[in-house]
Amino acid sequence: MHHVVRTLSVLLALFLPFLTPPAQAQFDQDPVSVSAYTRFTHVARGEDLAVAVIIDHAEHFHTWPNKPVVPPELAGLFPYATEIEFSPLPTGVSLAGVLQWPEPKPVPMLGPKGMVDVLSYAGTAIVYFTLRIDDDAPLGETSVSFLVAYQACDDTRCLIPDESHQTITFTITEAPPDDRTPLHAAYFAEYRGPIAPSDPPPATTDEPSAPVTQSAQRLFLGFIPIPERSGLIVIALLSIVGGFVLNLTPCVLPVIPIKIMTLTQHAGTRGRTLFLGVMMALGVMAFWVGIGLPVMIVQEYTDPSRIFAIWWVTLGLGLLIALLAAGIMGLFTFNLPQGLYRLNPKADSAHGSFLFGVMTAILGLPCFGFVAGALLGAVSSQPTHVTFVVFTAIGIGMALPYLVLSFNPKLIEKIPRTGPASELVKQVLGLLMLAAGAYFTGAGLMALVAEQPHLAKVLHWWFVAAFTLSAGLWLAYRTFKITRRPGRRATFLILGLATGVFAVGWADSRTRAAARDRELWHEYTPEAFGAAQSSGKIVVLDFTADWCINCKALKATVLDRPEVSSRLADRSVVPMTADLTSRTAPGWRKLEDLGERGIPLLVIYGADGSEIFRSNAYTAAQVLQALDRAR
Repeated sequence: MHHVVRTLSVLLALFLPFLTPPAQAQFDQDPVSVSAYTRFTHVARGEDLAVAVIIDHAEHFHTWPNKPVVPPELAGLFPYATEIEFSPLPTGVSLAGVLQWPEPKPVPMLGPKGMVDVLSYAGTAIVYFTLRIDDDAPLGETSVSFLVAYQACDDTRCLIPDESHQTITFTITEAPPDDRTPLHAAYFAEYRGPIAPSDPPPATTDEPSAPVTQSAQRLFLGFIPIPERSGLIVIALLSIVGGFVLNLTPCVLPVIPIKIMTLTQHAGTRGRTLFLGVMMALGVMAFWVGIGLPVMIVQEYTDPSRIFAIWWVTLGLGLLIALLAAGIMGLFTFNLPQGLYRLNPKADSAHGSFLFGVMTAILGLPCFGFVAGALLGAVSSQPTHVTFVVFTAIGIGMALPYLVLSFNPKLIEKIPRTGPASELVKQVLGLLMLAAGAYFTGAGLMALVAEQPHLAKVLHWWFVAAFTLSAGLWLAYRTFKITRRPGRRATFLILGLATGVFAVGWADSRTRAAARDRELWHEYTPEAFGAAQSSGKIVVLDFTADWCINCKALKATVLDRPEVSSRLADRSVVPMTADLTSRTAPGWRKLEDLGERGIPLLVIYGADGSEIFRSNAYTAAQVLQALDRAR
């Protein structure tokens, strides 16, 4: 059930796809590492072989247990359970009983009102399972493969779900070896042997954790209970509602009466009209199943949701949605290729009405295409049958008006006509699309910054460059529309391109400088500062901020000069940046301790911890001399 809940938010809100998986950040060590060991290297026919799966968590990280329990303070959170999925087992080998999962421990996690204890796996968690070797199992070396799926979280965030493929190898013998000794005996201290599904959980002497009153029942949008046994039915019903709502978009609503009147004219009789209406509805449904088909095919081989961890995919999707939103709100006209509009299947036969329905859905893509894209992302990590149900149900919902109207064409008069209300729908739809575009764009940027942290300080320059480049290209484009004179066209084309190239070049130079700074300069914290002084290092402390132009100028003209930066890169020197951009930055306390009130400020401390140099305006020669004295 936990695999499908994320789909629901998209289906109810339709235009706010809040379910893109968070980007995987980069760390000095893996947040979670998985390994597997067998109890023995050799096992005889008719025996059981214990296997330990070791899930090691880095400091401050944890994973959700196999059966997550959500505390009431985090109602609405949909955890990703840790699971083990087996590949087909070799001949003569079977799984004895069920897996023995470790007892989860309370781990602090940030909630809306502060830290909350959540039952999770942390530290070293060990999962056990037992392999039963048949009496006629083939002798010799045998391998068993399985996949461990999990989601790593720290106290403030959860990373994209991950998986680890494991293979264990052992040798099947006719009789137990005389000198058989256990491997990694400490790992099997808690192993209880094959566990039947009805066995009670092991007793624990640990003190109970914070009381948890909420069961694992899922809550849709934090307050709508989703029944465990009928969850798929609920998803289907919500999908039907979502598909019906798509008919209210300005690309679809005005053409519904036209389509039904076309069917009526071709049919002649009420029964024939209903038959052609059913075929048209099947065409609409086929369109939606066709959209979901690629995901269903890919799901059989891999996890397609991983593509959203690629920053430029998510960012590009966000920008595309924002572009469509601008078109719907009237900034420009967005149309499908004209060839599609010229396709007009005749609705006078079963196959013609079917194609008529397919084309009806296709021609509505300018208004709801982003919904299809959002749904593809939302269901990409779900089981194949869930994807099929979602897209089929959306097709049913969108086809409902055609079924009802073909049964009773007189209801066409009840359909609202276009007018001010239709324009309002377009505007609201455009704003919702902008919100969805902002979400995807932000997710892509966060993924980019997670991969290249130095970009966090220069992203604003790339936004400046993007708008400046757009202005230059627009200048060149409009010039070609306004005048035919070659001289003017060439002049403004060169001017527009030069403007854009300069802006992009400047942003690129700032990005390269930020990357170099990250390699050379360390972020100031009292702990890092104290550790550097304790180790007898020369500390160069630069107080700066993004809003301090003089700070940037001094750094570019003095500290970034090759003769200075090469000395700062010496092993005996620790350059530190006290960034005061935020009012809560730790550098403010250090600035107050120094008795200073403003920046820029550069302070150099000697190897013995004494202050050697302090200045608000300095030259390269002064810095080099201070470094010499600091030795």
